[in-house]
Amino acid sequence: MISAITTILSSVGGLATSYIDGKTAVQKAEAQIRMKEATGEIDWELAAIRATQSSWKDEWLTILFSLPLILCFCGDWGRQIVTDGFIALQNMPDWYQISLGAIVAASFGVRSVSKFFGMKKR
Repeated sequence: MISAITTILSSVGGLATSYIDGKTAVQKAEAQIRMKEATGEIDWELAAIRATQSSWKDEWLTILFSLPLILCFCGDWGRQIVTDGFIALQNMPDWYQISLGAIVAASFGVRSVSKFFGMKKR
């Protein structure tokens, strides 16, 4: 009976130690990230991701980009709406198209998308 209690207490103690060690590691990692942010050493992707953690911007853009996909399966009327929309976007000024690409790239934190839209990192 005493050995069973000792085993249980040892297990609980081990779990508590693991939990505390995990929390400490997370706090150290977050402190390093904050230090790198303060010194400008952090990648802009990580900064963008952290800035949008509580934002609906990504979900909004995902819904907007999904609409043409969904409309393509809604018969001729849906495909016509999508076709007309893309023709209208194609006729927009270059600055607007590039700005739209930059918004999407910044929102999703994807540097490679900016290359697709012809933007250069400064």
